[in-house]
Amino acid sequence: MGPLPLPPRRSAFGRELCNDDTHWGLIERRAQDTPSGIALLHGGERMSFLQLRERAARLAAGLAALGIGKGDVVAMQLPNIPEFVVTHAAISALGAVTQTVHMAYRRAELGFLLAHSEARAFVCLAHFKDESPATEALALSREISALAHVIALGEKHEGPLFYGDLAASAALQRFPEVSADDPFLLLYTSGTTDNPKGVPLDARGFLANARLSVPELEISARDVLLPAAPLSHLYGLWACYLSLYSGAALSLLPVFTPAELAMLVPKHRASCVFAGPAHVKPILDQRLIDAHDFSSVRFVCLSGSTVPPALAEALEAKLAASGGKTIQLFGMSELQAGSYTRPGDPAKVRHRTAGAAAPGTELRVVDDGDAPVAADAEGRLQVRGAAVFSGYLKNPAATAEAFTGDAWFETGDTARLTAQGELVLTGRVKEIINRGGVKYSPIDVETIIERVPGVARSAIVPYADATLGQRACVFVQVAPGAAAPSLNAITRALDAAGVAKFKWPERLELIDALPLTPTQKVMRGRLRERLVHREGEAQ
Repeated sequence: MGPLPLPPRRSAFGRELCNDDTHWGLIERRAQDTPSGIALLHGGERMSFLQLRERAARLAAGLAALGIGKGDVVAMQLPNIPEFVVTHAAISALGAVTQTVHMAYRRAELGFLLAHSEARAFVCLAHFKDESPATEALALSREISALAHVIALGEKHEGPLFYGDLAASAALQRFPEVSADDPFLLLYTSGTTDNPKGVPLDARGFLANARLSVPELEISARDVLLPAAPLSHLYGLWACYLSLYSGAALSLLPVFTPAELAMLVPKHRASCVFAGPAHVKPILDQRLIDAHDFSSVRFVCLSGSTVPPALAEALEAKLAASGGKTIQLFGMSELQAGSYTRPGDPAKVRHRTAGAAAPGTELRVVDDGDAPVAADAEGRLQVRGAAVFSGYLKNPAATAEAFTGDAWFETGDTARLTAQGELVLTGRVKEIINRGGVKYSPIDVETIIERVPGVARSAIVPYADATLGQRACVFVQVAPGAAAPSLNAITRALDAAGVAKFKWPERLELIDALPLTPTQKVMRGRLRERLVHREGEAQ
């Protein structure tokens, strides 16, 4: 494929706030300015910024010896461990492109992602749970001509290259010239409703988004940043870049469980926690904040899905004794952090909105005719700005659909903007249910359903109806040890909450576990497929 292609930029909005920073340049600068500053905390291990730079330089030499160079794509499937951060830095040092792959993905997903990106190398674990990602990747390398190297971290065995051997190379001394306009990162959309799409990103806009956000969030070198999200996702990566710009340490949680996160907060004295509603709800349900010392936490930032105000309020109530706050963020692979509430915002703003636009970013909400709507009116959310990508990889049709004629990016979200410019997310365009011509988002309905005894989590999806076009089915994941709720109990709760009857689900499906993306978003497409399959069996 050659150098990863970046389509022409559609809008210069916000680019005047960017500079020439590159990822490897940030590593070099931090190692020079604060060499003994703590970059990474992992278990009992503490890695300084200088040690991070030196380890990355050695691994870069090992990768260069394999022929990896500027513009090559190197895919990486690693959990939140030091090697993830080191490998990302080493790839950037060579002017190559880091493709992140979520840990949950196996052969079927890997085959598509590695073939689509034409990755030259794949870095993975030798063993993960009961499987061997390295063995799977070796099999795929016989089918994917571009994939020349499989590099395994962990126990050494025949077949893949050994990560430890490459990491033991003599440090690279000369690094290629890299521009901030070169691609350095390749993310893939999470695919909750469609197949994943490749999102190539340059450093100029993406890193500027983090740099400009550090003062907005009041982050300093005294902080410890703890992402619950995987580093393979933009939300986790954003915390990495915030660390490099601020000098804050990054606390690494290899695999999320509510208990592990709750124990890590006091262990590393985390002050800024980046999580999603799906991470926080079980922590509250299990009263884990009561059992552990969260006094170091200045804020918990919630993102990844719509945040119920009651959840944000309940979390802040638990943090209030030490002054901790709940804030929110809206972001996407295509634009990183689009908006967020600031720690100094009033509680009502922090709990009920995703805040004002990030510096260098502009938001607008439009109607079906693409005309901007009045304040507090609902419509489609569009974004433009410094960090917004320029187009999908090898997918001109999706790119054309994603941008308006005047260069705004269609996020696929429905939303409102308050008179003060604060974003209130209301749903996803593709999740809108059209019942007899009356359209509504199921998000608020799900929030009420999740208060019904026995409901751990819920998701409403449409199913075909000959009379109304669509009706709604609610899938319910039953809380451990609880009795399953009935559809009647659910509709009674909706009635008591004053929800219009046309929004009530007319079908209930119990499910052991909702299908989730690696970032804890419900894969509604899988649920719709399940309904279609059930209907087919019934016929």
